Amino acid sequence: MRTRMQKWRGGLLRHRKYKVTRGGVLFTVAVVAVAASAAISANNLLFLILATMLSTLLVSGFISRLCLAGLELDLLVPEHVSAGRTVSARLYVRNLKFGMPSFSIHVVGLNTDGPPALTSAIYFPVVPGGATIEETVQVRFMRRGLHDRNSFAFSTKFPFGFLEKTARVTLRREVLVYPSLDPQPGFEELLAGINGEIETHFRGLGRDFYRIRPYEAFESARHVDWKSSAHTGDLQVREFAREQEQAVEIFLDRDVPASFEPWFEKAVACSAFLAWRLSLRGTNIHFRAQEFDLRVPEEGDIYTILKYLALVSPLYGKPPDAPADEISYRIVLTASPQRLQDLGWTGACVLDLDAFPGLDGGPAEAAGSRDDVHHRH
Repeated sequence: MRTRMQKWRGGLLRHRKYKVTRGGVLFTVAVVAVAASAAISANNLLFLILATMLSTLLVSGFISRLCLAGLELDLLVPEHVSAGRTVSARLYVRNLKFGMPSFSIHVVGLNTDGPPALTSAIYFPVVPGGATIEETVQVRFMRRGLHDRNSFAFSTKFPFGFLEKTARVTLRREVLVYPSLDPQPGFEELLAGINGEIETHFRGLGRDFYRIRPYEAFESARHVDWKSSAHTGDLQVREFAREQEQAVEIFLDRDVPASFEPWFEKAVACSAFLAWRLSLRGTNIHFRAQEFDLRVPEEGDIYTILKYLALVSPLYGKPPDAPADEISYRIVLTASPQRLQDLGWTGACVLDLDAFPGLDGGPAEAAGSRDDVHHRH
């Protein structure tokens, strides 16, 4: 009981903002007019009316203050949340005042570092004393990372609508938000090109002969069957069965200066998008960065990668590593492609400073030769 009284008293003393409504302005003008008339005419009836009006204002302020006292808020969001995507969450409002309800309560999200998480205001006609009310709401976080100080506000105009009182509440609950998994400009075209290259790359990596088929663009010439090509008049290649499922290796270079932070954020979003979409196809992924190395599904799932990307930051001065697997299809996101080539990333699909629209480069175009490091611009 003592703890409950302390919370209630703390609710009464919370910082509040007051806003005079249009009805409050009109009522104030009426009070001033009655006060002036009472003073000029010395009419006792006008003084009684003035006293009633002033007491109404005082009672209104006290009751609205009690309505906001003792209210607590909690927000439960799904386990997996990505930036920019609207998801359903559960909003709980508790009234700690035993036997004393709160009326006409609005709950809104407040701007802190960005747009509020709560997409629209929620209205509760009444919150009974000692009760908890649950409501399904829509939330959206616009940036990746750990959100641990989400601000909300209770407001009410009860009972007469003269003043709108607002009490701010900071919810100290950690919410980990993944990078955006929705396609950004150029991402879909990039993925389509990479999907084709992956299929081409993984054909013929085994040693057991499988079939002879027509040649496809970007394929290596070492498997061309010249005898069949001469017989059919078109290039034919020998295809071999795969010995085992191959992985796509994605490397995010964190060694970027502070001036390249916008590019790094775009690279993080692209890494998350590619890893997510490839995982939906059942592709094995080997995701790497400075101080991070994970194989999916052998060592973890796709959400382990997304959790890492939610918190990753540039690591200036830490050079990248050499490729881990020579036969995997490799995707590299780096601001220094020449340095990656020197480390042995030959044949990798490189997404550099010109790879993303809206920064220093244009939208993605078709890839170049697989015989060397090629770029997406």
